[in-house]
Amino acid sequence: MTDHSGLRLAILDLYNKEKNQGMRAIKEIVDAYKGLEYEVFDVRAECQLPDTSFDIYISSGGPGDPLEGDGIWDKAYYDFIDKLWRHNQTTTGPKKFVFFICHSFQMACHHFNIGNITKRPTRSFGTFPVFKTELGQQESFFSGLDDQFWVADFRNFQVIAPDEKHIQEIGAKILCIEKPHADANQERAIMAVRFSNEFFGTQFHPEADPKGMIVHFSKEAQKKEIVDNFGLEKYQQMIQDLRDESKIPATHSKVIPSFLDHAIEMLQLVDIG
Repeated sequence: MTDHSGLRLAILDLYNKEKNQGMRAIKEIVDAYKGLEYEVFDVRAECQLPDTSFDIYISSGGPGDPLEGDGIWDKAYYDFIDKLWRHNQTTTGPKKFVFFICHSFQMACHHFNIGNITKRPTRSFGTFPVFKTELGQQESFFSGLDDQFWVADFRNFQVIAPDEKHIQEIGAKILCIEKPHADANQERAIMAVRFSNEFFGTQFHPEADPKGMIVHFSKEAQKKEIVDNFGLEKYQQMIQDLRDESKIPATHSKVIPSFLDHAIEMLQLVDIG
């Protein structure tokens, strides 16, 4: 196993102390990288943010409206993202690599004017297919995944109406969109964006680990809540997708590990140079 000692990663926790599976899953992925040191920062509840000395940053999902903050933690979060962005635009040394998940992704899309943030007509909950765009078909983090691949998706909000002109101006790329809706007039949301060579984000939860989710959703209280709110068929389909190696397990094993592998490779190339 390669030793990644010397590299440091910051996990930005946006769950606002709400119970979740995301933080555990992110830590388990990072723990697989021997020697990669990491520290967790409680962004929303404690207004904790890392400095810019870390090499890699993963910003989590979280509850609530991504456009709402208290004017303190959210301003500090955006200011911090701007610092990393400016660093990457001006440095001749090592870049800073950032992965945005779900709530963080919506905030990043708002901040970089990728599209409009709106509340969904209905909550998205469970496992669903997403579809690669033409640019997404060329994305290395998705290589090995089908043009229609499966994701874990839990959200009340969405990013729609992409600002194509601004996206082109900053060099961002929309990589995949959600499945078609029963109502053909309902716009399909943006599900993944490459903001730059170093900034990447997904609306879905690529950290979602199938084994942990099966254990969690098999608990009687969790199962009852899902069945009561979404029906038995939805519950059974989700468990089946979590067990199908070509669906959620494939996405879990590919997306964030590919991001980390790429970031580490680029950072080590700079050190060698």
